[in-house]
Amino acid sequence: QALGIKVLMDLVVNHTSDEHSWFEKALKNPLSKYRDYYIFREGAEGQPPNNWRSYFGDSAWEPVPGEENMYYLHAFTKKQPDLNWENQEVREEIYAMINYWLEKGLGGFRIDAILNIKKRIETGHFTPDGEDGLTFIGHWILNQPGIETWLKELNDRTFKMHNSVTVAEAAVPNERLQEYTGPEGFFSMDFDF
Repeated sequence: QALGIKVLMDLVVNHTSDEHSWFEKALKNPLSKYRDYYIFREGAEGQPPNNWRSYFGDSAWEPVPGEENMYYLHAFTKKQPDLNWENQEVREEIYAMINYWLEKGLGGFRIDAILNIKKRIETGHFTPDGEDGLTFIGHWILNQPGIETWLKELNDRTFKMHNSVTVAEAAVPNERLQEYTGPEGFFSMDFDF
């Protein structure tokens, strides 16, 4: 701080590690509040809830060990289960964690995969777009309608309060850039990964 230099840290809030205590508790006790911190669904006829392909090329659903016909969603690797942003308690936990770091003097964040937090969960079999019989998950989880409410809430409850610099990994359409970035936007700037 003496040199006037601030640090940006990577921020991942679309998912956690499968070794995070929340996820371990969600697996251990299906009736715990942590089960709703993630996205679990029953399968259909011995198959996952739908035929979504993760960003990494495999099924976006992983069977829950020791539970019959139960799966959890992972848009990326199975080691990164997706958080359920529909759960307000999850959002509150995330905001508290972000503010913890900003109150320590952190300059801001590079924000990972932020446009995936709003999901339109649908079950069934969708028209495959590849020989693997799967279809790209992005149609249901990338920049979905309503995400703006959470991005504004995130900004208002954390970044804006601390005058933070934020660089979002966000493929924002050109016509919406002003809404997402700049003085009145959700983030200081973004980059299209």
